Amino acid sequence: MMWPSSQASKLLTLLLLIIVIYCVNMDTFLFLRIQNYKLDIFELRENSTMQETSTRKVDTLADYEEVTWVSCRINPLCHPTVKGLMVDHINHYIYGPLSAIVDISIQLSDKLLIITPNMISLFHVFVAIIGANLLTCPNLAVRRVAVVLFQIRMFLDDLDGHVARERKHIKGERSEVGSLGYWVDGICDLIGVVSMMVGIGLYLKNNPPRKGYKGTPVSTLPYHQLKEINSTEDIEKDSSVEIGISYKTKVTFQRVVQVIGLFSGQMVLSSLAWNRYIDVYQELLENCTEYDVFKRVSSFKSGSFFSATLMWRIVNPHSYLHLLSFAIFCDKTWGFLKSIHYFGYLVLVFAVGMSEYYIECIKTYILGSSENL
Repeated sequence: MMWPSSQASKLLTLLLLIIVIYCVNMDTFLFLRIQNYKLDIFELRENSTMQETSTRKVDTLADYEEVTWVSCRINPLCHPTVKGLMVDHINHYIYGPLSAIVDISIQLSDKLLIITPNMISLFHVFVAIIGANLLTCPNLAVRRVAVVLFQIRMFLDDLDGHVARERKHIKGERSEVGSLGYWVDGICDLIGVVSMMVGIGLYLKNNPPRKGYKGTPVSTLPYHQLKEINSTEDIEKDSSVEIGISYKTKVTFQRVVQVIGLFSGQMVLSSLAWNRYIDVYQELLENCTEYDVFKRVSSFKSGSFFSATLMWRIVNPHSYLHLLSFAIFCDKTWGFLKSIHYFGYLVLVFAVGMSEYYIECIKTYILGSSENL
């Protein structure tokens, strides 16, 4: 069916459509903001050896903060960075501003100093464990509550990073690779994702999905098919099928583990690649001030770089989790996992290949004599 059966699922599908339209528009505004206004990540990091011509070219653009009518404390377009361009749409355009609003409302960064970012990270592990327990329930309404809890976990994951940056007076998204907060956040994220996978696995073990032969009377099946079904699976007669008899069989738990394992492998590979390219792009474009600033700014502003980062906004691990949450809410968990458990690897291979090629192009442009990216 094109539409999920329940009214709640239909409303969620409509909400998803609205979110997609909103994110496409925000991507458009983000690209225009990068093209037409100053990029503050290049203003305070340059040393005195920069070429004067490069400096003048960078400084000719207007300041975005002076023209936007939305406060830069909550506006996700104000301070574009490498990581900001690679964060998934939901976190960047919805949970990010929402984190800022919550922070401003309760003054979490300014006055509630007893609550540290690491404490928020540990708390969302607790939320994930509760959600994982609810995911094992056969009642769809309870599993939908679990989805809500996992979305709260992802919001808290965004909130802890926001609080950490505010207290360090860092503008925009950045990865502080190797810091204590970096490792605590990563470990807590891992526990949350593992909890979700375990909850889904236990649910599918206790409520196995079914497969079978529709519209074919059992008497007409070849003997080897009958033997395989009767020896390994339960057979159910479905009288609702008008064109014949439907014999459905339960998917084995071994198959469930295989599919979940393949999907989890995609999550691991996606996470490793995503973090690698954030680190590489940051080093090339943001951190290495000895490289020509004009070439770095040109690379950052290029449509090809925006496309390269957009690709990882779509295939990063957070996007996988949002899609999985949507599938659970619509009671399509098994269908989603089965449809992506192989196909997702092809997408990742393509994304990694394109990223490696583009990194070489950036290096050639920035370090070489080429004038075109």
